[in-house]
Amino acid sequence: MGEMADPIQFKDEGNKHFQAGEVDKAIECYTKAIKLCTDKKVLAVVYRNRSAYTCILLCSPTAIDVDAADVKALFRRCQALEKLGKLDMAFKDVQRCSTIEPKNKTFLETLRRLGAEIQAKVCYPLGLFSTDSRVQNMFDILLDEEMDKDKKEMAANNLVVLAREEAGAERIFQNNGVPLLLDLLETGKVEMVLAAIRTFAGMCTGHKARVRGREHRELCSIMAVDNEDIALATCDLFQCINDSLTGGDRRIYGKEEALVLDASKDLKSILMALLEMVASKKVSGHGRDQALNLLTRNVPRKDKKDPDHSKSLFTIDHGLKKILKVCGQIPDLPDQLPMTENTQLIASVLLDKLWDDLRCDPERDNYREVCDENIHAINALSGLLQGPFEVGNQLVGRQGIMEMMVALCGSEREVDQMVAVEALIHSSTKMSRASFIITNGVSLLKDIYKKTKNDKIKIRALVGLCKLGSAGGDDYSMRQFAEGSTEKLAKQCRKWLCNSAMDTRTRKWAIEGLAYLTQDADVKDDFVEDDPAMKAMFDLAKSKDKTILYAVACTLVNCTNSYEKKDIMPELVQLAKFSKQHVPEQHPKDKKDFIQKRVKRMLKGGVISALTVMVKADNLLLTDQTKEMLARVFLALADDPKDRGTICAHGGGKALIPLALEGSAIGKVRAAHALAKIAAVSNPEIAFPGERIYEVVRPLVSLLHPERDGVQNYEALLSLTNLAGLNDKLRVKILKEKALPEIEQYMFEDHDHIRQAATECMCNLVTCKEVQDRYLEDGNDRLKLLVLMCVEDNEKLQRAAAGGLAMLTAAQKKLCTKMTLVTLQWMEILQRLILHDQPQIQHRGLVIVYNMLNSDDNELAKKLMESEILEILTVIGKAMDNPKRQIVIDVARTCLVKAMDLGLIKPFTTPS
Repeated sequence: MGEMADPIQFKDEGNKHFQAGEVDKAIECYTKAIKLCTDKKVLAVVYRNRSAYTCILLCSPTAIDVDAADVKALFRRCQALEKLGKLDMAFKDVQRCSTIEPKNKTFLETLRRLGAEIQAKVCYPLGLFSTDSRVQNMFDILLDEEMDKDKKEMAANNLVVLAREEAGAERIFQNNGVPLLLDLLETGKVEMVLAAIRTFAGMCTGHKARVRGREHRELCSIMAVDNEDIALATCDLFQCINDSLTGGDRRIYGKEEALVLDASKDLKSILMALLEMVASKKVSGHGRDQALNLLTRNVPRKDKKDPDHSKSLFTIDHGLKKILKVCGQIPDLPDQLPMTENTQLIASVLLDKLWDDLRCDPERDNYREVCDENIHAINALSGLLQGPFEVGNQLVGRQGIMEMMVALCGSEREVDQMVAVEALIHSSTKMSRASFIITNGVSLLKDIYKKTKNDKIKIRALVGLCKLGSAGGDDYSMRQFAEGSTEKLAKQCRKWLCNSAMDTRTRKWAIEGLAYLTQDADVKDDFVEDDPAMKAMFDLAKSKDKTILYAVACTLVNCTNSYEKKDIMPELVQLAKFSKQHVPEQHPKDKKDFIQKRVKRMLKGGVISALTVMVKADNLLLTDQTKEMLARVFLALADDPKDRGTICAHGGGKALIPLALEGSAIGKVRAAHALAKIAAVSNPEIAFPGERIYEVVRPLVSLLHPERDGVQNYEALLSLTNLAGLNDKLRVKILKEKALPEIEQYMFEDHDHIRQAATECMCNLVTCKEVQDRYLEDGNDRLKLLVLMCVEDNEKLQRAAAGGLAMLTAAQKKLCTKMTLVTLQWMEILQRLILHDQPQIQHRGLVIVYNMLNSDDNELAKKLMESEILEILTVIGKAMDNPKRQIVIDVARTCLVKAMDLGLIKPFTTPS
């Protein structure tokens, strides 16, 4: 190949390499072809091929191999493959994307489009255009034993697309497609199994009749296999079945309605099958995760006002022991249940949700009793402490439990030491417990740390010391250890964090330690100055192990000082000192300038890319508490307007939207405020590309609520003003979210900045017919307020009010007459506008004058021309052309011309 000198040969050779899967060699050939080629048409083709293949190469071995759930990399590769005509490969990538993010409209639309194109290639040459023909053609291909593998896979994937449409799903069902799909499941081939499961999901969506009678235990056996994609797809199928049985079906079944709508047996069968999976050794770690996820999503009530919580009670009676068994597993011991790194955390979340769903004390007593009877392992106690802390805390408080933990720390068995240290860490959350362990266990933990050669135990002992050392929180006067001890502990944590030779689970504990120690400002400063340690934490935050999210979020909250702070009145501080009560002290490095420096360092270190990945984690692992902390961090990072461009550039704007829509009440407010800060100063179309820009409106409108503070109101108004200036669709969206009454209310606000922001927002909304109609209504002072605002001292407020009047009077001629009725000073106000020394305000006043002349109200036009306004127009119109004021001069001249057309004044000559 090295002797070739023809660019065409290099191009063809590159194509052959790509067909063989040798993308890197293909790129090498295209690069050589580019160097030799002089034909512009050939050069364009080669450049296009190389750029597309480079995209595939960049996406495949790096981002996707490191994180198979990286939807951005998968979708980019899908787009590149589509450009190259590799529709079947592109379809597989976007199918994976839609499985990871099933609500993403872009992925679903691409999946539908590619599926239709693939079907067209297979069916249209044969003249098979109808749904019946397409379904039958897919069946024929799949049943043909001599058909090659690729065509069978393509046909199976086409069935998935057909099943998403009601006509296709019904035809598959009626054409005896269920047995064929079951045969595909029996093949054991991953692509075929996935296609069959996804086809079933399409058929079952919103259709009870097709869902009834499915063998739920058979589906559980499929979900139990050790394949993440199959487990996830089967989980989605179960969710489709559950949704259809619990109200997702709106069809009318006539005589069969009573039979079809009675879904209680099916739901109970599904629940029992999932509970059996929880503690079964035959179930893989991925399958167990999905079973726990399904229980967490569908068992607890979504609305606490719903009186029926029978599913939770049933699960506690028949499955609580099994869930506790999962929490009690010790991965380092043999003969344990297969688990992923996330399994025990998911189980803890489920325990917490079940506890929270109980309604009365007898139910809670029963829950505690079941836990009490089944806590055979200290590790299960750790699971409770990470879930329903109240239950775990009560069990820890029983006589002898803490002493037993401390005793196990001294065991000769390393596993006992490791489990006991973990339990101590989780149980020492309360100050009283921390005090007990400081008194009884610190020396033991230090001894373990010094003597053990097992890094897994050593790092846990270190984290135990870290947590105890930070028991005083950010109170500088409540340090538990001697000066400098926490810095030494943090240094060791950073050292382990940077040790890539250690497994992820062990390094995770280093972040746990920093999550406690970074409450100390000295530790915060040292950490953000340590670039390798920061990068190591951000990389771990992007890993598959999502149990790390909470610890990372805590560390980031501490470093940005974005935790909740109580305002302390100086008088109360003096009173406390006088009565010899403890008064918290602020560390010198927790002052604003130090915080700002830390924020800059974190932004430079890549914190936004880590946050965007963390936000995409499964909702069950990304708890409301973690979401709230991430929202707090985003808000702290967006404090300086200069940094908001960096946040947008790394996808921070998009990442904030789900945080603002889902989570705790405080978390949603913090995320919405961060969105407001970004949208107020950035180009929203860049910060929130595509359809995401419309999702931003609701969180911003929520900040207009009277309970929100003035800063939140103000920045929300600024951001809505920015959005309203873009297009009609966004303006309509703002009105649909019922923002108009709130905006009008803030136009009466005493605070100048808020009043100005509200008026500017209204100015951008007045092009909407709905807003104009409100100004046309009688019996309100909306128009009067705008008119009077035109003579306020605040020039920005004047400009906004005059702009609103100019647009309103242009759109609705009746408002020109109404404007003269709302106040007797209207003529004087108009004169002040057209005499204003600011060209922008003067221009708006002149436009209002023109609108009045053009309003078909001859009496009003005559009144204007009989006033001093004619003289002012004449002076402005006769002025020499001036680029700085030309727009003002031109409008004045247009007004005079209109007056002449109306016969109100005689023609005059303008200067040449």
